Amino acid sequence: MSRKMKLKIDFANEQDKIPLTYSVKMLVRRAVEATLDYEQYGNACEVSVTFTDNEQIHELNKKFRGVDRPTDVLSFPLFDYDGVCDEPPVDELMGMLGDIVLSLEQAKVQAEEYGHSFEREVAFLCVHSMLHLLGYDHETGEEDEADMRRRQSEIMDLMGLSVK
Repeated sequence: MSRKMKLKIDFANEQDKIPLTYSVKMLVRRAVEATLDYEQYGNACEVSVTFTDNEQIHELNKKFRGVDRPTDVLSFPLFDYDGVCDEPPVDELMGMLGDIVLSLEQAKVQAEEYGHSFEREVAFLCVHSMLHLLGYDHETGEEDEADMRRRQSEIMDLMGLSVK
């Protein structure tokens, strides 16, 4: 990766079902960097990544999306890239992009379902969530979904973790 700008990732582990290893954290860092590089995002930035389980992500999914079931990953962008945001723009060296909440428990289930490694699934979910933080949304139409799938696939290819 050729990140020239500073990147800070705040990690939090709020689950005890799947061991959170240093290598998983570094894989998440790699996925964040690969997404930023692919998108040619050149600003210094910060991302928060919280690892959780299905019970906790279910609660968040219900509270914030009105969906009464667990999910794999949730994205909470700090800015609306249509030019509208909750806070005025600031001239800071470090811009907070938003929060990623990832269920390691669900990632493990999905990795087994799809027949690939847990690590590949975690990286994919992180790339998916980062694209949301950067303003992409696959739920706004078929064209947007196809665009986001293409981006995810190309980023995973760059990471050497191709999507089948």
